[in-house]
Amino acid sequence: MSSPVPSSPPPSEKPRPPAYASQGGAGMLASFRHAWNGLIHTAVHQRNMRVHLVSALLVGLVGSGIPLGLAEKVTLIFCVLLIFFAEILNSALEHLVDLATRHFDEKARLTKDAAAAGVLVLAIGTVVIFAAILVHNWETVASSGPQIARQVALGLPLALCVMVLVLPQPRSAWVDRLAFLGGALLLGVLATYTVSSVFTAMNGGLLVIAGSAARQRRLERTTPQPAGALEG
Repeated sequence: MSSPVPSSPPPSEKPRPPAYASQGGAGMLASFRHAWNGLIHTAVHQRNMRVHLVSALLVGLVGSGIPLGLAEKVTLIFCVLLIFFAEILNSALEHLVDLATRHFDEKARLTKDAAAAGVLVLAIGTVVIFAAILVHNWETVASSGPQIARQVALGLPLALCVMVLVLPQPRSAWVDRLAFLGGALLLGVLATYTVSSVFTAMNGGLLVIAGSAARQRRLERTTPQPAGALEG
């Protein structure tokens, strides 16, 4: 008697991709790559995320130019990361709602509005905390005139380079390369005067994110995209 032939899985059950099925090193690398792609996708397609990137850079310029206490540094970095997390989560929720709702639905609109309100509350809270830290350390700020002047002279062009990289308008590839190289050069000069290597490293990471977003935007313009892509 022949052994029974195993039945094929139901059509609804699709095999998991190797990146998710594997629990080893390759799976971890794939998970990191997917997470990085999600971060860059948010920076490319969400307007508010681009605003947060530039704002975080300005916070990093303040933190790397004015000596602050450990508690103030940790608070500012935590606020920046929390806003990024909220904006990425908001973007994921928007895509999920759009996937589940093919037509206009009032509850879907309220869901998106509530998620956006959460990001807004965090952004307002971060501005209040930032202002409170500056007021609390006003004597230090008032006595750091030369440092502030240097941060403004070098930091504003750096912020401009990041803005160029994250802008959605079409442009030549050499413009992005020039903006990234100029930003890296300015960041290198600022690093020689920094009072906090942590904030300098954070600004370096923001520049890399902006450069990766510019590269991804160029790739998407040359590759046909599926319908339904959103620009936030």
